Amino acid sequence: METYTCYRMCMMTRRLQILLDEERYRRVADSAAKRKVSVATVIRDAIDRGLAEPANAKADAARRLLAADLVPAPSVEELRAELDDLRGRYA
Repeated sequence: METYTCYRMCMMTRRLQILLDEERYRRVADSAAKRKVSVATVIRDAIDRGLAEPANAKADAARRLLAADLVPAPSVEELRAELDDLRGRYA
């Protein structure tokens, strides 16, 4: 794990400074403490989740669709009966 962390840190090439209000900082710091990671890690993870690549967004949407419950659809006979009813009303 230490080698992986070092590799990831060595890949960091940009420094960013941001200002947060107390409430946002508290939420980030609380999350970091619970996960036992740095505040910077929480912020990087939030960026990764919030600014996902379009391919990831499409894959995530596809997974959600495939995991969704099936919606019952009417039978062909029920649809024909509904159409016949509508035709009768507007004839």
